[in-house]
Amino acid sequence: MKDILPLDFAGPNIVLTAMSGGVDSTAAALLLQRQGHDVIGINLKLFTPPACSQKDGAQAARSAAQRLGIPFYVFDFSQDFGREVMDRFANAYLRGETPNPCVDCNRYVKLGKLFRRAEALGCGHIATGHYARVEQDSATGRWLLRKGLDQAKDQSYFLYSLTQPQLARLLLPLGGLTKPQVRALAQEAGMENAQRQESQDICFVPGGDYAAFIRARTGIQPQPGDFVGTAGQVYGQHRGILNYTVGQRKGLGLSFPQPMYVCALRPESNQVVLGENRELFSRRLTAGNLNFISVPSLPRPASVKAKIRYRHQEQPATAVQTGPDQLEVVFDQPQRAITKGQAVVLYDGDKVIGGGTIL
Repeated sequence: MKDILPLDFAGPNIVLTAMSGGVDSTAAALLLQRQGHDVIGINLKLFTPPACSQKDGAQAARSAAQRLGIPFYVFDFSQDFGREVMDRFANAYLRGETPNPCVDCNRYVKLGKLFRRAEALGCGHIATGHYARVEQDSATGRWLLRKGLDQAKDQSYFLYSLTQPQLARLLLPLGGLTKPQVRALAQEAGMENAQRQESQDICFVPGGDYAAFIRARTGIQPQPGDFVGTAGQVYGQHRGILNYTVGQRKGLGLSFPQPMYVCALRPESNQVVLGENRELFSRRLTAGNLNFISVPSLPRPASVKAKIRYRHQEQPATAVQTGPDQLEVVFDQPQRAITKGQAVVLYDGDKVIGGGTIL
């Protein structure tokens, strides 16, 4: 499919709708169409060459668009995805971090790049199948990002980097629905992908072998180094720090009288620090690469709920902005395995205050 929209498809009433081939983005396009929007389905090519799952997704998206009777195009964002997501992912692991590539993908490619393309074409809005809600605060005029009503599917965590101009042009039609409702909607409309299962893998690392991907991407072979204790004692040799992440217990290849976990990664000395479960807990973190949504900044300490990974239940904390791009979060209770490279997202009820990358 072509990468450029014909001029008669561009305009302020057009909604570029990201369609991956899954049921969520298909249902989003269906709902927008029923609401009277001029919908164009956009599939994003992210890999070169595309993985089998991506080919299947593009075909499913094309079939769904044909059934809906809407125009469909493929945008080739593979160079941007390689640079902004895959390279960031690999380099972060080499620095001893554990990144969240879905956050970077939304920030720089799926949403960031698509917003720029929509602006260049003169299209009014973009839409996705994320489970979250956008609304405007009538008192302040700021655009807000709220959790999706389906708590099991809420994806606001991945969208904390959205800016005010982006939120003003983003449509999230699934935010008020549950996953079963979305599947039922697609089923009733005769969509072939209504029961399509979701992949749990990172899309560009099928099978979850991160180390193999990083070796292939960077050409760097991990070097063995020391497993050390929190007091500096040497326990043995590890296989290279990119094979480990904070909180890991299995696959260490060592025997201890008690369970031992990865507590820290030290790339500067090529050490993997091991400790008991209690040594994984901490009350404090710092974060950078900040973005605020409900407020322009945090001029004073704020009581918040903070979430340190996607499947983490947000916990009470105090957030203090200590610089233009630095945030300190102190939890009421110690949290397990706070991990460099992950995102911390701050909430006020179901409202996203903002977030950043854990340093």
